[in-house]
Amino acid sequence: MIHWHLRAPTKKSEADFPWSAGSQEMVLKDSIQEALRGALKRQQKVEVSTLRLLLSEIKNAEIAQQKPADDNKVLDVIAREVKRRRESIEAFKKGNRSDLVAQEEAELAILMSYLPEQMSRAEIMAAARQAVDAVGAKGLSDKGRVMAQLMPQLKGKADGKEVSEIVSELLAAI
Repeated sequence: MIHWHLRAPTKKSEADFPWSAGSQEMVLKDSIQEALRGALKRQQKVEVSTLRLLLSEIKNAEIAQQKPADDNKVLDVIAREVKRRRESIEAFKKGNRSDLVAQEEAELAILMSYLPEQMSRAEIMAAARQAVDAVGAKGLSDKGRVMAQLMPQLKGKADGKEVSEIVSELLAAI
């Protein structure tokens, strides 16, 4: 007679549970999912659609990198979506589509609430000056080196287009 219930329990490792985050924190993704639940309860259609799209993009990023997205990756996805909204707003303004501009601006406001506080032009300028000094830039030909030094520091805190314009201004003045 075999007693299956008497088998010694095996110790499970984290690898046995692919859904466990392990040491990676997914605080931002979790807060987005909580916000989606709240928006569904309040029946906020724009917020629901924006957050669902954002979670879908995060899921696509997880599939692409074949591991759960950490907060830095989630911030990258949010920044990419913010950039898309800004480009759409510009295009819709050129096309005199004020209805679509309003919708995109509403979505942009929701997405911006998940990004860190954006830096002012003066703060970007100060950080760019430090990067120019650190690299020892001599002119516009060193823009790539300055941007490579600067962008990791400003990731999610400033628009890349604005940073590029500021660096160009500083390097042109040298």
